[in-house]
Amino acid sequence: MKEFLNYSLFTIGADTPVLLIDLITSVLGLTCVFLAGRNSKYNFWVGYLYTVALFFMFWNKHLYASLLLQPVSLAINILGHYRWTHPARNEESSEDHGALRVSMLTWPQRVAAVVSVLVIAWLWGWLLSQLGNRWCVGMFPSDPIPYLDACVTVLILVAQFLSALKKWDCWVAWLLVNVTQMMLHISVGHVFMPIVSGLYLVNGVASLYSWYRLYRKDA
Repeated sequence: MKEFLNYSLFTIGADTPVLLIDLITSVLGLTCVFLAGRNSKYNFWVGYLYTVALFFMFWNKHLYASLLLQPVSLAINILGHYRWTHPARNEESSEDHGALRVSMLTWPQRVAAVVSVLVIAWLWGWLLSQLGNRWCVGMFPSDPIPYLDACVTVLILVAQFLSALKKWDCWVAWLLVNVTQMMLHISVGHVFMPIVSGLYLVNGVASLYSWYRLYRKDA
């Protein structure tokens, strides 16, 4: 497994390897968000594979908050798959009664989401900063960027949960995720993932508009 995770396709510059696991993760991620932006339920099947690939990629870089996120992401993915395909009677899309319609958060819910992200990300970042430095010294390499790692993790959880509920606001959260992920991947030397995050950003803007049209259609 270690040999597979560190298998290098080629090297950029003197010491920046392009890993196979990074390429696989990039392709799966782009496919998943493209399908989600097009309101396709098949994004969840790709999402299952994407979650597994991310787990191994983050394991390889010692990004523990992002790594521990993956089992939770898998659970949210399963919830979203069920919700999108089993809407309640008053939640059905006007175009497809077997599909969940797009809805929006209220302003109080949005404020609560923002406050929750800030508080949980700070607390999680502090806990990660202690792991490998004060706690479990010698057992784990320390997280190189604990607060950014934690912030990205919490934002992804919020974005995924809102996506599972088919809330238009999920794309606002995903745009924030894309920006912070670009910073995260660049800081740890990933080659493909910063490019992928940039493509996610473009897809997020398009999906923001596309889902708003769906919301207006069912409003």
